[in-house]
Amino acid sequence: MNSENLLVTGGCGFIGSNFIRHLLADGRFQGRIINTDCLTYAGNPDNLKGVKEAHPERYFFEKADICDMDALRGIFNRHRVDAVCHFAAESHVDRSIKKPDSFVQTNIIGTFNLLEAARGAGSRFRIFHHISTDEVYGSLGREGYFTEETPYRPNSPYSASKASSDHLVRAYHETYGLPTTISNCSNNYGPYQFPEKLIPLIVLNARDGKPLPVYGDGRNVRDWLYVTDHCEAIRTIMEKGARGETYNIGGHAEMENITIVEMICDLVDEIEPAGAPRRRLITFVKDRPGHDRRYAIDFSKLSGELGWKPAESFASGLRKTVLWYLEHKEWNERVRSGAYQSWIREQYGEG
Repeated sequence: MNSENLLVTGGCGFIGSNFIRHLLADGRFQGRIINTDCLTYAGNPDNLKGVKEAHPERYFFEKADICDMDALRGIFNRHRVDAVCHFAAESHVDRSIKKPDSFVQTNIIGTFNLLEAARGAGSRFRIFHHISTDEVYGSLGREGYFTEETPYRPNSPYSASKASSDHLVRAYHETYGLPTTISNCSNNYGPYQFPEKLIPLIVLNARDGKPLPVYGDGRNVRDWLYVTDHCEAIRTIMEKGARGETYNIGGHAEMENITIVEMICDLVDEIEPAGAPRRRLITFVKDRPGHDRRYAIDFSKLSGELGWKPAESFASGLRKTVLWYLEHKEWNERVRSGAYQSWIREQYGEG
């Protein structure tokens, strides 16, 4: 991480904001961070509250859309960007089913624009790290794991758009020699995640006594990764990873959705007792179209070659996450009410 001017795209989102906080708190990184985010529904400035005040000479924000090439080139030139960590993406599968065009635009065209801007930076450019997902690999049966050699078989517009962007990044390394790395991670959880996602949705609904929706029979399996572990894995890859390589990042925490929901219910009951057990609120709903049955990550390449492994178990990470959502009521209320978007409009206008 010898970058002097690191561009983080989508830095007001869930993982991006955690990554910025992680780097600025980490004495190993001494450069400047330029956060660019177009502040859609998932881009929340509250996620980085206090960061500018704590790091006035090292943190800068640029409101811009990665689909706007002129804006990107201006940012690269003004800040002399020499590295990119690319989080910006449309990422919710349900939204991709209803509105796939925005996923194609942001995840494919936006990534292409960033690659072109990085290529235009010339010899000063050091590393383009692209954040992807295990969903590009499709669905597993009861056995086996995704490895870096697993063929891509995306099953949703979201995963198809991410697969496309992965191929673009790889092609820019092979064709133009752009120094790139790619990581395909399992499901993240932790602080600042938008509450449409499973874990924060269940925590907040359980707290409020609302139904806890579970798709299908609840037996879909995901591997779960605590967000701070993911941030450290990204830093490790950017610092030590071989250019042109892909690394899978997993949490070694395969769980059925119904098990996670039940664990959250029990934790909320323990922390904020309500008389009746929250498990009674579990409600099975119609399954999502194209819902992959199981994901599981083999991250032995990352652990063996670069020495990374997750610090959190699922139980310890989940407890931290539940406590964070229960303790940060103001953040939750501003997200759920849309108040943060009103502030964005006041600061930047409708555009």
